[in-house]
Order: sequence, then structure tokens, then C-alpha cells
Amino acid sequence: MSDIDSLRATVAARYGATASKVSAGQGAASCCAPASGESSGCCGTTSESWDPITSDLYDAGQVSGIPAEALLASLGCGNPTALAELKTGETVLDLGSGGGIDVLLSARRVGPTGKAYGLDMTDEMLALALENKAKAGATNVEFLKGHIESIPLPSNSVDVIISNCVINLSGDKRKVLAESFRVLKPGGRFAVSDIVVRGGLPEAVKENMALWTGCVAGALEETEFLSMLRDVGFVNPSIEPTREYTKADALALIEGTGLAPQLADGIEGKILSGFIRATKPAAAKSCCGPECCA
Repeated sequence: MSDIDSLRATVAARYGATASKVSAGQGAASCCAPASGESSGCCGTTSESWDPITSDLYDAGQVSGIPAEALLASLGCGNPTALAELKTGETVLDLGSGGGIDVLLSARRVGPTGKAYGLDMTDEMLALALENKAKAGATNVEFLKGHIESIPLPSNSVDVIISNCVINLSGDKRKVLAESFRVLKPGGRFAVSDIVVRGGLPEAVKENMALWTGCVAGALEETEFLSMLRDVGFVNPSIEPTREYTKADALALIEGTGLAPQLADGIEGKILSGFIRATKPAAAKSCCGPECCA
């Protein structure tokens, strides 16, 4: 099994357990809640009541009418639908859509003339998302099974790509960004929430699988993320910090992972949630009339 396949299997198992927990009616499935039979959750902490990454991302008014299970299964680090400036009639794709909360919120924003796709590799999450779609009565929503490194949609078919703390989980982020560029229409927008790093993380953190599946160890450094977006063709990339993590947050993230608490000193101030924007260049306008030479 390749490294990327091994990482996918680990992530799928962890997120599948989260979906199963929600489907079984066991309450909130915080990213940091331990999966069955495990001592620590995907962010490392054993606490089910507080998670510095996934907590307080959606306000009550925004999620009114959204199935509770969609919110409980949310393992994001931001709220891309609130920042992506979606417009009526647009086609939106959510990479790593999980229980479907951001897809359902996007479907509301683009309206009945628009379309919201969700892409996920985890069977349990897809099953939960379909249940949430039915409960919400959403008719402009479609969930797809696949990997974000190989998006099962045609080129130039999507207006906006969103994602919520998922790209950092990929073992081939450049491929994810290249695929995002491919499926976006000319002028299309890349608008994702994710964990990013300022400066380097300690090697022990990078090598810890619990922190990989908890959105931290696999995160790109800010300048690397921006450079990678430019490399695949995007223009005007930017990162807007939305939440920065303190030493106390860092201690919560590494609790239960076997890492020394002293590592929190090397993490503080280096991990943040950010909203990453970029644009696919618009198609060049052709002109055959005399005004072209005016």
C-alpha cells in the first residue's frame, strides 16, 4: 500500500467512525471526540466538550432548518459558505463534504437555479449526507463518491470550489489544487477554509498520524500554499486568518497523542485557521470587429 493509500485508509476509518456515531444518535461528534475503542480523537484530545479547531463555526440563524446530524458530523475549521460570496444560479463543489452541512448551506445560497455538489471518499459520511439531504428536502444537491485528488466532474464545470479543513488531509495537495483548477470554469473561485502553518512544525508533530487526521500535521505553510496555488495556474491567491491557536489550544491538540506537552511551546502561534482564496483566470476575449484595433 502506498503512503497516500495508507493515509486515506486512516482518515476514512476515523471519519467513518464519526459518521457512524452521529447516525447512531450518540450526540456531537467533535473532531476531538474519541472514536470507539480509541483513547484519543482525531485532534488528539480526549475531551468531547471543547475543541479549539471545530467549535463555534456556525451561528444558530445560519443553520436553522439544517438537519442536526449535518452539524454534529461537521469536522471543519471554518465556515466557507459564509465567506465564499455565493451567488444565485452558481454551481458549487465542496471537497470532502462529510455529513453535508456546507453543501446544504451552499444549496440555499445558490437557489433552485444553482447546484451544490459534495465529494467524499467515506461511505459512512456519504450515507449520512444523503440522509441529511432527504431531511432538508434539498433538490439541487448531489453527493459524489471519490477522491479530491481526482475529481469526478468535467473540466470547466464549476463556479466555486469550497472545502472545510480537508485539503490538509491529502497526501498530494498539489494534485488537489490542480484538479480544482481543472474543474473550475474560467473566472471560477477557489474559496476554502483550512489549517495553515506559520513557520515549521516540529518533526514529531509532522510524523504523528493522530494530528494528520486532526488537520494539523499535514497542513501547508502559508507561503507554500500560496506558491502552490500560483504554480497550478491560479491568480490572486490570499490567506485571511480566521482563528489563531494559543498554547492552551496546542496542549489540547496534542493531548492523548503521546507527544510531550513541551511541544506546545513549538506550536503556539504557528497554527491558524484561514480562509484561502484564489481565482482561475477568465477566458481571453476574442474580437474580430474593427473595434479591436480602435
